Amino acid sequence: MLLMYPSNLGRAEFDVRVAVLGAGAIGAYVGASLHRAGAEVHLIARGPHLEALRRNGVQVLSPRGDFSVRPHATDDPTEVGPVDHIFLGLKANSYAAAGSMIRPLLHEKTTIIAAQNGIPWWYFHGLAGAHEDHCIQSVDPGGAVTEALSLHRAIGCVVYAATELEAPGVVRHLEGTRFSIGEPDGSLSERCREFSDAMVAGGLKCPVESDLRPEIWIKLMGNIAFNPISALTRATLAGMCRHRDVRELVTTMMRETLEVAAGLGCHPDIAIERRMAGAERTGEHKTSTLQDLEKGKPLELDVLLAAVVELADLAGVAAPTLRTINALADLLNQQIEDAASGAPSVAAAPAS
Repeated sequence: MLLMYPSNLGRAEFDVRVAVLGAGAIGAYVGASLHRAGAEVHLIARGPHLEALRRNGVQVLSPRGDFSVRPHATDDPTEVGPVDHIFLGLKANSYAAAGSMIRPLLHEKTTIIAAQNGIPWWYFHGLAGAHEDHCIQSVDPGGAVTEALSLHRAIGCVVYAATELEAPGVVRHLEGTRFSIGEPDGSLSERCREFSDAMVAGGLKCPVESDLRPEIWIKLMGNIAFNPISALTRATLAGMCRHRDVRELVTTMMRETLEVAAGLGCHPDIAIERRMAGAERTGEHKTSTLQDLEKGKPLELDVLLAAVVELADLAGVAAPTLRTINALADLLNQQIEDAASGAPSVAAAPAS
């Protein structure tokens, strides 16, 4: 059965201004949906993608129905000015450097909604207990991300939509419309409700959760295993699931991840086999980490893997398999960065 966008969608003006910083596949999809609902949307992008957005707007190709919209697009946040919500579509390893782009968009109550995988910089903010306000160095080195993205502005977001940029300005929506959001302190705030209402009016699901952390861990269970292994092996999701020994390796990594979560007092209600089955159903899909590898880009693994190894130390959990894969993935990432900078790689070093 073909699912369609609600027939009552239209420009039912929302008195809300939203900037999408990093308007790639997910960001442009969210921005297009919010614009369709009547929110004032500003897409911040660059390069050929920005040129296409200025020329033709955003074209969304989806099994739920294609549509196109023409929100404002720019590479200069000062053209936009203060907004009510910033939807952050950047890679997490770009957050610390985003301060200069963020500042022109802020007023006193502006929120920052980061659509990231993995452990967010705000994870311990407002979380009562022994680790309240603890800074996770692999995610927020020296507090650099917190300096750029103030904790009091943060709203968590777990993304269940899959999109890809088919061409500049053209977003292909593959599946899923859910963007769960929530306050770090668990409150059901008016600012979350405002953003959720606009998302729902745009045809998306946007539940406001009183505790988003279990969803973070459930999403992470797949990313922490499949993403680095795909980069190390070049395998698709289905390919990893079909391989008996790799399937067992993934299962072990998921089990250790749940042990770390439990050590921090979080108990996601998910069976490992169910999480595995969901990945297998995705088919011959390349993870975002493998796609970055193939493009020679740095791998976004600090928030997915290194952070959990750091949290394992904090929680007193052994997690030996996570530590092994983290070491291998870190070496791979180091070689990518060395190649990009022209520095000699470890493999090229002369034998002693």
